[in-house]
Amino acid sequence: MIDWRGAVRAVLGSWRGARGGPTVTYGLIAACCVLFVISPVSGLDPAHGTGDQLLAAQGVYFRRWGVVPAELMSGEPRALLTPLTALFVHGSWLHLLGNMLFLYVFGAMTEERMGAVEFALFYLGTGYLALLGYAAAHAHSEQTLVGASGAISGVLGAFLFLFPRARVTSLFPFLFFLPLRFPAWIVLIFWFVLQWLAARAAGAGPGVAYLAHVVGFSVGFPYAWGRHRGGDRVKAQAAATEGESQP
Repeated sequence: MIDWRGAVRAVLGSWRGARGGPTVTYGLIAACCVLFVISPVSGLDPAHGTGDQLLAAQGVYFRRWGVVPAELMSGEPRALLTPLTALFVHGSWLHLLGNMLFLYVFGAMTEERMGAVEFALFYLGTGYLALLGYAAAHAHSEQTLVGASGAISGVLGAFLFLFPRARVTSLFPFLFFLPLRFPAWIVLIFWFVLQWLAARAAGAGPGVAYLAHVVGFSVGFPYAWGRHRGGDRVKAQAAATEGESQP
């Protein structure tokens, strides 16, 4: 027989505990997921149609809420807000789930160290600068840029300073995707080098905006260093987090 009362108590207890946790991180994840589900990109809302009609709706959606570098660099007032709105727009289920996994893994501890208000401003500010940096480098591009990975890359940079020895479980393709645990500084520096190399080889066409990752990380680490270098850092080998090698 199922103990419904016990199950209810367990759910309520978890909910009460979560309220005192990294609420901004959870709120960002919830917002991104809800907005994706109701968007034409998810394909779940029949109101957006099917086939060519759905593709047209997706194109309009990306153009309205995503960053178009040529429009942003022209100084168009509406376009100046798109680096913020684009942080909550994702191009596919895989894009969404990959970013949310990284935000959950690295955002929770970073928020708890910074505090909710500072973390929220840091996330939005870093994300804005990451997308702005990409747009400045591709000022004539008409390709739309969406996704939270620039802001999340900033979180990774801050995490590297705040928790350099926290051990991270990572999956490396060239090691046959074996789950291996390494200190965060090894994983994140390796990740940053990969992003930098990929950014040098990438153009302004469709694909992953590696340069936004590089800019976000390059903003996040010095911010954490400048803002929190006088405080305590986690130097012990904390068994804190799990993640993958690529957001």
